[in-house]
Amino acid sequence: MNTGTALALRDIEILYRPFKHRKFELCTRIVMAPMARNYATDGIPTPEMLHYYRRRAEHELGLIITEGCSVDDPAAAVSADTPSFFGGAALRAWKRICRAVHATSCKIIPQIQHAGMMRPADNKTSNPLEPSISPSGINPITLQQVGAPMSLSRIREVVHSFARAAENARRLGFDGVEINGAYGMLIDQFLRAETNHREDEYGGDLPGRVRFAREVVQAVRKAVGRRFPIFFRLSQWYPGHEDARLANTPEELEEIVRPLSEVGVDVFDCTSIHYGHPEFEGSPLGLAAWVRLLSKRPAICSGAIGLEPSFPSQLLRSLSMNEIDLIAIGRALLADPAWASKLHAAMERSITPFTPQHLARLL
Repeated sequence: MNTGTALALRDIEILYRPFKHRKFELCTRIVMAPMARNYATDGIPTPEMLHYYRRRAEHELGLIITEGCSVDDPAAAVSADTPSFFGGAALRAWKRICRAVHATSCKIIPQIQHAGMMRPADNKTSNPLEPSISPSGINPITLQQVGAPMSLSRIREVVHSFARAAENARRLGFDGVEINGAYGMLIDQFLRAETNHREDEYGGDLPGRVRFAREVVQAVRKAVGRRFPIFFRLSQWYPGHEDARLANTPEELEEIVRPLSEVGVDVFDCTSIHYGHPEFEGSPLGLAAWVRLLSKRPAICSGAIGLEPSFPSQLLRSLSMNEIDLIAIGRALLADPAWASKLHAAMERSITPFTPQHLARLL
């Protein structure tokens, strides 16, 4: 712990208290964040991926959110190594992973996604001859027009593909599903004015740009029923544009999260560059706290948590004041699967610190 301002064990204990929601219960407040690993083979999760998730589930995590999994649209996958969430072989592998995690006290949900224009234009992606799709044909990295806008019929097809993936999650025994609306993926491309120049009902002002995400959530809710938890991940920034802003004011943020909560989102998973950065001028609250306040839904806080030598007291205070509900650990768990249990046992000095080399293999 920090010298002179050491956190008492009783302060840390809030991380290890159960989180109770009317649809689910977690044994701790610690979540494994979704992190792209790209170790699947032709979209099929490997036995090494099963061991990777099970090792982390064994160490006092309340919930694992898997890496992003492609829905069954031919242009959905980021790469051929991105796991699919459709097809017999891939779903059988995911079912084995789900069972392995459920052998512990940890819960697990898949993150489902469509890459949109974040799909690289090379032969390393799945279906390389299939054109990438997006709301307006704009590459989110270069912000250049490189394709045609999605047709209304293709929009409907993609919405249904999310619903089918969510139904797969429910059928396989997962504890919920997370829709990836962050990181410049397809849903995020609809939400942003920079990448959505549509002049129909799916573009224009914020209510128009939110419509696609809203329809995805509605379709997922219809597919899984009222009791199955739906998580939604969002971010202000996305790769290549760390200074991007999805919402410039609390009022704009409310225009995004309130409609999504109304049609079925149970929990918002909020990722920032750094958990400690205030989101809007004049308030110390971060993104997750703002989303919780505006949506009236539980919120997960993530963004470089666990990379410091000791756990930040700021987050413990936010949890105790009900500003946030859960914290998500990403890179720290790549380096040390036992991060949570070591922190609980006051063994911080034995935690393996993250380095970029940990991205190069599944530990």
